[in-house]
Amino acid sequence: MTQPEEITTNASGVVLAGGLARRMGGGDKGLLELDGKPILDHVLERLRPQVRLLVLNANGDPERFSRWPYTVAADVLPGNPGPLVGVLTGMDWTFANVPGLEWVVSVPTDAPFLPHDLVARMMAAVEEEGADMACATSGGQRHPVVGLWPVSLRNELRHALIDEGVRKVDAWTGRYKVADVDFATDPVDPFFNANDEDDLAKAKALISG
Repeated sequence: MTQPEEITTNASGVVLAGGLARRMGGGDKGLLELDGKPILDHVLERLRPQVRLLVLNANGDPERFSRWPYTVAADVLPGNPGPLVGVLTGMDWTFANVPGLEWVVSVPTDAPFLPHDLVARMMAAVEEEGADMACATSGGQRHPVVGLWPVSLRNELRHALIDEGVRKVDAWTGRYKVADVDFATDPVDPFFNANDEDDLAKAKALISG
């Protein structure tokens, strides 16, 4: 498994790569082409330098991601319960594979303009505010799946998912102190995501422009 070298951040990265892209006819949104390469390439190129290790969270046949040198970890809970289980999967994978690493950063697979300082700013905000975790915001909107999560809360999250049936990210994060880290939307919202064909066309125009 090839991973970035000489990364000092105390965080791993999990890319939530298992979306079905129903509005685009099915399949993985991250595998759709943008500017001559899969959207997932854009995401990885921006996140990889910011974290110690990376894992792709996706269900189904992992061979569809074989071109990338990263572990593919399926949801640790059955039934496709949503992005929170992807966060838990990243926490469990980090705990098992990188003892002592304290944080996991999660991002979606369809956000090709992620900030290059995403991890640094979220970690700084957690420290400055004495927060338990951090979430990214832009344009007055919180992006719940773009977050910094402490590995130490993995069992609490597992309990919330299994025993309490919690599914919404905000329903779980509401129990903790969250640092909201705001990012500028000029010249482009860094959390713009390609949810449908129109979004994909906009992303192509933004990259070419």
